[in-house]
Amino acid sequence: MQEYGSLDTEETIKKMKGSEYPIKYLIGTPKGRLTKLEKKFLDKPWEEVRDKVKVKLLKEACPSLVKARDGELYVLVESADRVNKERSMRRHKLKRLWARLKQLQAQSNTRDQLLLKIGAAKKEAGRVYPLVKINLPDAKGIVNKETFTFSLNKDKFCKVMKKEGKYLLRSNLTATDPGLLWKQYMLLGEIEQAFKEIKGDLLIRPIHHQKDIRIEAHIFVAFQAYCLNVTLKQRLKLLAPGLTPRAVIEKFKKIQMLDVHLPTTDGKQLVLTRYTQPEREHKMLLNQMKLNLPKQPPPKITSNGETIVK
Repeated sequence: MQEYGSLDTEETIKKMKGSEYPIKYLIGTPKGRLTKLEKKFLDKPWEEVRDKVKVKLLKEACPSLVKARDGELYVLVESADRVNKERSMRRHKLKRLWARLKQLQAQSNTRDQLLLKIGAAKKEAGRVYPLVKINLPDAKGIVNKETFTFSLNKDKFCKVMKKEGKYLLRSNLTATDPGLLWKQYMLLGEIEQAFKEIKGDLLIRPIHHQKDIRIEAHIFVAFQAYCLNVTLKQRLKLLAPGLTPRAVIEKFKKIQMLDVHLPTTDGKQLVLTRYTQPEREHKMLLNQMKLNLPKQPPPKITSNGETIVK
């Protein structure tokens, strides 16, 4: 059995249903699907799965969709934290769009110039753009404050506000507990985040090994690095919540370890392994995280590249 946790598209669903092997999927859906199923969820009870997070389950397929899909179910999720986040993002983009339209209204533009600038504003505004009604001058008309006006589209604005913080999950799993399905979806999100951190923060890149033992060693080293990264993240949550692992790693990159080779009169070499002294910001960070740097390693004496005394 394979499980997929990506965005819902008809092409993805067809591939999974036409697979030679049985595939179980639990995926997020576009906002348009929520609009089609919204009425069917009205009489379904909410179930609280976590503080500020509640879910609803819809078992039967929706006849308004292009095709009925037997064995599928949908989970509606509402998150209070997500409401605040989406509302803040929408408010910020809407303010920028409104300010830009006011600027254009005060400028002296031809109709063609105005259309180009509105197109750029539309691209920047994204999903917020339909929330504003824009009245443009006629093809041969003059652009001024009377011919170029804009106002808030209150109907669309209210609809968007009702959907903020809500998203829809779609699955063909047999589980009927919406809370359990939501937790499984969150787990898929954590797995995807793990891959992002491995590629992003840890900068681990593909290496084409030829032997199984090297593949296993590569996986082991990558996993160890990820475990350390997660440990650092948890420590920062408790002791320095304003910092991220990436920020800490960037700061500590300035501390380097080097080997100082000092030749002796009898042909040997005295090797001093030393790390650079931490700067003030490093000391503050180490103190905040309750960490201490290890002692400087003891010197070594080598002869012909081999260590003879430690």
